[in-house]
Amino acid sequence: MKAFIIGRFQPFHNGHLAIIKHILEHNEYVVIGIGSAQLSHTIMNPFTAGERYLMILNTLENNGISNYYIVPIEDVNSNPMWVAHVESLTPPFHRVYTNNPLVRRLFYEKQYEVLSLPMINRNSWSGTRIRQKILKGEDWRSDVPDTVYNIMKDLDGINRISDLSKTDEDPI
Repeated sequence: MKAFIIGRFQPFHNGHLAIIKHILEHNEYVVIGIGSAQLSHTIMNPFTAGERYLMILNTLENNGISNYYIVPIEDVNSNPMWVAHVESLTPPFHRVYTNNPLVRRLFYEKQYEVLSLPMINRNSWSGTRIRQKILKGEDWRSDVPDTVYNIMKDLDGINRISDLSKTDEDPI
């Protein structure tokens, strides 16, 4: 079987890596959609699609994984058209892995097999939680692969996240 997974990967973390390994135990390859590819430089989406692509590519190569495709996918803001948009950008796949209720519904309505993902160490391995740890000065390095840490360091990503969290509004 051929599988599909989509995420924002802001940043790509150990949970994402574990999920991709899990998917590949049951499928011949996985198409990895980088969702909201047009978004970057915000506190929720600090990294560009290209930067996220690099994080995923380097991590998978470093782990000896080669049976994947990475495809940046911009939002179309039309739920009825979204699956066709994804299909137009990706190699064929038959299974979709997601825990997102909307993504689950949209692919189900288009007759795809949709499977849930195990939630692995969700208290630490969440992009939101990792960005929060960075802002609070907490340990987050162990939550991401070394390849991602090095890319974030090279991009000055830690300072980017900090800068994006600031405001120019007067305090109340």
